Amino acid sequence: MVVPRVRTGVPGLDEILYGGIPERSIVLLSGGPGTGKSILGKQFLYNGLRAEEPGVFVALEEHPVAVRRSFRHFGWDITQYEREGKFAIIDAFTGGIGAAAQREKYVVKQVDDVHELSDVLRQAIKDLGARRVVVDSVSTLYLTKPATARGTIMLLKRVIAGLGCTAFFVSQISVGERGFGGPGVEHAVDGIIRLDLDEVDGKLYRSIIVWKMRDTKHSMLRHPMDIEDDGIRVHWDEYIRVSGNAVRIEKIPGQEAEEMKRAVEEAAKAKVVEVREEAEEE
Repeated sequence: MVVPRVRTGVPGLDEILYGGIPERSIVLLSGGPGTGKSILGKQFLYNGLRAEEPGVFVALEEHPVAVRRSFRHFGWDITQYEREGKFAIIDAFTGGIGAAAQREKYVVKQVDDVHELSDVLRQAIKDLGARRVVVDSVSTLYLTKPATARGTIMLLKRVIAGLGCTAFFVSQISVGERGFGGPGVEHAVDGIIRLDLDEVDGKLYRSIIVWKMRDTKHSMLRHPMDIEDDGIRVHWDEYIRVSGNAVRIEKIPGQEAEEMKRAVEEAAKAKVVEVREEAEEE
């Protein structure tokens, strides 16, 4: 059985996912400060817009003005997509306070009310016909009440997956923390991608690993990654070993590299067939 996939478009990420993220999956982007979680989420949304897949960004920790500025920093112009009704920011940060906030179309007045958020999110997805969603960061919703973490995730998951979307939930963890950002969260989501920033002998090393992904094979290695002027790049054909004061970056086995490349090619072909069939139905 061929699993329908959503290609992230992030260089190297689809390779370590063997073609992309299974459709309607809710994936946790987990990591400490400065690891690139928010950038990866925005890159996923922008690549979707370029592929004619409308998207919604839920701003829980940034003012919508700052969110738009962050997109522009990497050369991702979302202005046209907002005008065309293909992209929207849900303001769950300001509570509607301030002149700029009053111009936003989608606003959550009670920023800690997950039920109000889910209602606004449902409406935005329906209005846009959205296919991709990013919530940044979902940890904000249960930071002061960790016992509600799993229930919060499941409520948002039912809305997002139920309406046919694939989502990234950004999850904050402390430096050195081994978990993923909330009790029970790792079991509620369909996938976990962990981003790390390790200091070794006075130098910082970025890396990414797919910890879990339902319904698909994925790389079991930790891969080096960089944040460049145009976004994140994963070195899918290499893996990194960090041990004490030693860091080694090596090539992945040739057979595994070939399997990854073949999986990406097959996913691309399947997407072309899907688009063609949808066009014929219309």
